[in-house]
Amino acid sequence: MSDVKRTIRITTEQHILKDLPPVENFPIRKWSIQVTMLDSLGKEIGANILDKVTYTLHPTFANPTRTIKTHPFRVEEQGWGEFDIPIAVHLAGLPGKQGERKFNHDLNFLQEKYTVDHVITVPTNKSQTLTKLLQESGPVPNGGAGAAADDSGSSKRKNDNPDSSNKIKKSKTANGSLIKGSVDLEKLAYALDKLGEDDLIVIVQMVTDNRTTDMNIKNDVEKGEFTMDLYTIPDSLLKSIWDYVKKHTGEL
Repeated sequence: MSDVKRTIRITTEQHILKDLPPVENFPIRKWSIQVTMLDSLGKEIGANILDKVTYTLHPTFANPTRTIKTHPFRVEEQGWGEFDIPIAVHLAGLPGKQGERKFNHDLNFLQEKYTVDHVITVPTNKSQTLTKLLQESGPVPNGGAGAAADDSGSSKRKNDNPDSSNKIKKSKTANGSLIKGSVDLEKLAYALDKLGEDDLIVIVQMVTDNRTTDMNIKNDVEKGEFTMDLYTIPDSLLKSIWDYVKKHTGEL
């Protein structure tokens, strides 16, 4: 079974309610907890792979079991005491306990805001819905096994049909050149099509890990394609891709 890792982020915020009298010399605080996630670049995004989050508060709270089904899965309360909160997040597209991941969260008042990250394992071959959602935050190994380049000089990683044979069209710059730095883009595009699924995942990860604002990269979830414009890849990264492809295909 193929799995991927995703990072779930739990963010806690709290502040003292100065208008309320303390309890046993402890000030009353308003606090909240919400759940997001990190994409492959470490950017905080909505936890789209989750369909609900359940918090089990201290039994002294009214209705201590709170199930939230809307982003950012935020629970908000007020009180004076610190305690551990069991949190269960549920993966979209998976039934019952199969989609459940549990954490024990420490609610404390040492900081006004703090985050705790949890890395979870997510299956990629159990739900098409979940797989598509995973593709929005990073590479998915089971997404597919083909690569192609189109006339605009793009390299596409096909996700929708691992058994398809994708033809590569010749790619040229405006002046007809196929060379960028020391890399022959046409040869690289052809060689990318020879890579196996695992090696394609490595290439996608290399690109996403080193992404800059100048790079033209698109993850089309609907079509199941990861597209990168080879002309916009920095020379150093392009050379690293070239070396990897050459080592693993012998085509260059």
